[in-house]
Amino acid sequence: MKRSIIFQYSFLVVLTFICYSCDIKSNSKNGKTNLHQKSDHEITTVQIIPLGKVDSNIVIYVKASIKAFYNYNCEIKDEVPLSPELLAKSKSRYDATKILNTFKSEQNILLLTENDIAYFKNEQYPEWGIFGLGFRPGSTCVVSTYRLKKGVSKNKFLERLKKVCIHEIGHNLGLPHCTYSSTCLMNDANGTIAQVDREQMFFCTSCKKKIGLN
Repeated sequence: MKRSIIFQYSFLVVLTFICYSCDIKSNSKNGKTNLHQKSDHEITTVQIIPLGKVDSNIVIYVKASIKAFYNYNCEIKDEVPLSPELLAKSKSRYDATKILNTFKSEQNILLLTENDIAYFKNEQYPEWGIFGLGFRPGSTCVVSTYRLKKGVSKNKFLERLKKVCIHEIGHNLGLPHCTYSSTCLMNDANGTIAQVDREQMFFCTSCKKKIGLN
């Protein structure tokens, strides 16, 4: 949604703030996205790529969730290893921006990992832990289950996962964080997972209008 393995040393603990999901501006030449161009709502295909070991049941759940919300086809691809080159500077989690740039494609891709991910927020928080990151607009996003499952039931975890996946694809479609409705799925969590739990499974009227959804 533009937007930890717990650090061993106390001076790094401050970096484990939670950010719902983020978007980064696409650096493609035309700044366009395959998904956003489907104004006539043709069926689009999203490729789901497991990064590292991911529970197959979770992958199947994400596929069904995307289909139910967007009516997009989904193809589950083979697992891809998380290479050391994708690690953040701390070496304890993975750099979401590196992941997006590495797997950037003309195809619509959702990368799914059970490992913790982060991105550079600012000099104070060079590794800001996040749930997901997606180009806005673009065709690539990444979602991590790592922060979504802590201390909650399986059903709550799956609900959160569905919301974050829908949110990140929303960024690919060109949607910014929503300021129109506090329960819209495109809200920024502002540093807390409580916002994710407050949101309902819908896009507000303003966000729908921006991407031409009825």
